[in-house]
Amino acid sequence: MPAVRIRQRAAGTRPSGPTGSHGEPDLNTGTEFDVEFRAVAKRFGAVTAVEETDFQLPRGSFVALLGPSGCGKTTCLRMIGGFEQPSAGRVLIGGEDMTGVAPYRRPVNMVFQHYALFPHFDVETNIAYGLRQIRPRLGDAEIARRVGEALEMVHLDRFARRRIHEMSGGQQQRVALARAIVNKPRVLLLDEPLAALDKKLRIAMQMELQNLHRDLGITFLLVTHDQEEALSMSDRVCVMNAGRIVQFASPREIYDRPANPFVADFVGKTNSLTAVLTDADGRRATATLANGARLPVVSEGIVNGEVALSIRPEAIRIAAAGGETGGLRGTVTHRIFLGASAEYSIAVPGIGNILVLSGRDAGGPAELHEPGTEVELDIAPEAPRIFSLQT
Repeated sequence: MPAVRIRQRAAGTRPSGPTGSHGEPDLNTGTEFDVEFRAVAKRFGAVTAVEETDFQLPRGSFVALLGPSGCGKTTCLRMIGGFEQPSAGRVLIGGEDMTGVAPYRRPVNMVFQHYALFPHFDVETNIAYGLRQIRPRLGDAEIARRVGEALEMVHLDRFARRRIHEMSGGQQQRVALARAIVNKPRVLLLDEPLAALDKKLRIAMQMELQNLHRDLGITFLLVTHDQEEALSMSDRVCVMNAGRIVQFASPREIYDRPANPFVADFVGKTNSLTAVLTDADGRRATATLANGARLPVVSEGIVNGEVALSIRPEAIRIAAAGGETGGLRGTVTHRIFLGASAEYSIAVPGIGNILVLSGRDAGGPAELHEPGTEVELDIAPEAPRIFSLQT
C-alpha cells in the first residue's frame, strides 16, 4: 500500500470538506486515499462499538464492510458520513480531517436501506432536491442537466415525472441512487441498499452498481451482511467482528485464504474440523482427524500440534467406491439438487456431517448420490486451510 500523504491546514481553521465549485468534490487533493481511519474508536456509554481501528480506502475503490449484526460496520459508515462522531481518533476524507464537520458539508452521500425518498415529490424533484441546497445556487438549466444525466445513468430517463408511489421497489432503488450521485460526491456510502429486493432483482442491481462504479470512478463503500454480495461486487472486502477488523483483502483472498476460523466460517460455507498435525516440514504435513483418518496437507509453515482445518464443500470430491481416500468414508444423509450442482450432507463416523458441493461436468449432468448411499471422500492436500490452535 502506498504511503499516506498528510495535508496540513492552518491552526484554528476547520475544513468544509474537499469540494470545488458548486459542491463538486475536488478529486485532486494530493492523497491516494479517499477515506482514512486513524486510531478511530467509538463507544456508546460502557459499550465499545468499534475498537481502535486504522484503515484506508484507496481513491476510486469499491470496498465492502462485511460482518454479522452488531460488529460495528454500520457505525463505521455513520462516522464517515458524519452521523456519529468518533470517541477517539480521526476520520479523514480526501486527506481532510472531518472532526466536527456536519454531514451536509462532507463530500459524501448515502443510500439508505429504506431509500428515504420524498413520497409527495415526483422522481426528478426527488433527485434535484440536494442540488437545490447547494450554495452558491445552481441555475435551473444546470440542475435539469445534472438530473437528466443521473436519470440516464440509472436508466430512468422515461420516468422523470412519475410519482414515487407508482414505482416498483427496484425503480425506487434507482431513484435513491440517482439522488445520491447527482451532486458528484467523492464517496458513495451504501447502507445495505439491496436488502429489501428479491433475489433476482438484487442480482440485477448488483451489476448496475458495478457499472455505476466503473462509470463514475468514485469510491463506493458498501455495508452488508450478505457474503455473496460482498464477494461479487467489491474489489476489497473488510471483514469485521466484535468491533474489530479481522481481515482486509481481495474477495478471492478472503474466500480462499481466510485469516482465521471466524472468517472461514462466516464467509461462505465450510467444513470446520479439528486435527493433529504431524511430520510438518514447513511445506507439507499429515493431519490426523478425530476418527484416525490421516490426510496429507499443505501446512504452509504451521508447526506440529493441534490445528483447525477449514475445507470448502466444493473442494471435496465424492470418489468412486473402493478408492483410497485416507479413511474418509461415510453415508449420504441429505441431498439438495440445485440445478447446476448438488449439495450433500455426508455422515462420517467419528467426525460428524461433512458438506460436499458437487457440480456438473461440462457436457453432462452430475451423478446424483441417493440418501443412504455409502461413499468415499477425496480431499486434495491443498484444499484445507489450516489454523494453529497452539497457545
